[in-house]
Amino acid sequence: MNDQYATDPELTSLLEFAQQAALNSYSPYSKFRVGAALKLTSGEIVTGTNVENISYGLTICAERSALVRAVATYGPEIRIEAVAIANLNKAASPPCGACRQVLAEFILPEAPVIFPAANGVRTMAFDKLLPLAFDMKLK
Repeated sequence: MNDQYATDPELTSLLEFAQQAALNSYSPYSKFRVGAALKLTSGEIVTGTNVENISYGLTICAERSALVRAVATYGPEIRIEAVAIANLNKAASPPCGACRQVLAEFILPEAPVIFPAANGVRTMAFDKLLPLAFDMKLK
């Protein structure tokens, strides 16, 4: 981990939840097993994993899987205060562009996002990870 989040035990714990979720990955085609964990502002932790489809285009990433589960469980008013992504392949895997945009609907701009990077684990504030999110708040 890096910068201000380097020794945050809550992020370390969240990363462990993501690693556990990756164990349930359905990835028979790519073998790329990913898990995500979201910490909601309510304190709840919600996990998800990637679920592949033979068409690939219908595959859902771990981050979106966790988000859909969070909304289904706690409702559309949820807000995310931290995200952790892990994979069992020891490969870099920041959230993809689609996941970043979908997370943007529910995440606090300053929320830390921890993910595997080329040189270890990296942590960034969400607004740095997706600086120009498409945003049309309905307020």
